[in-house]
Amino acid sequence: QVQLVESGGTLVQAGDSLRLSCAASGGTVSSYVMGWFRQAPGKEREFVAAISKSGGTTYFADSVEGRFTISKDNAKNTVYLQMNGLKSEDTAVYYCAAGWGPITREIMTPGWYSYWGQGTQVTVSS
Repeated sequence: QVQLVESGGTLVQAGDSLRLSCAASGGTVSSYVMGWFRQAPGKEREFVAAISKSGGTTYFADSVEGRFTISKDNAKNTVYLQMNGLKSEDTAVYYCAAGWGPITREIMTPGWYSYWGQGTQVTVSS
């Protein structure tokens, strides 16, 4: 059982950059496929990005491609989501997730992941 704690969410202006962190305990991030999802009020939880166990492969939603980067720091047992060029539509609660199944298109769905953090709020003011 791995525990995940997100941090770094805050209020920013459109065009700003922000880095979210997901600190893991009770397990190592290198043992899991790690994902970031977000959920805005009244909307379903949507896929943002994912990174393979080794960190060698990353995946991004079309809406964030070219703006966001996901990475792992195994020494710190932490996963990051670097968000650049933020837009108002990026406003949401951002969740970190961990899963251990084979990588398929299903990693873009919340149900694929076994463990979730509590979320951190990102608000982008236009």
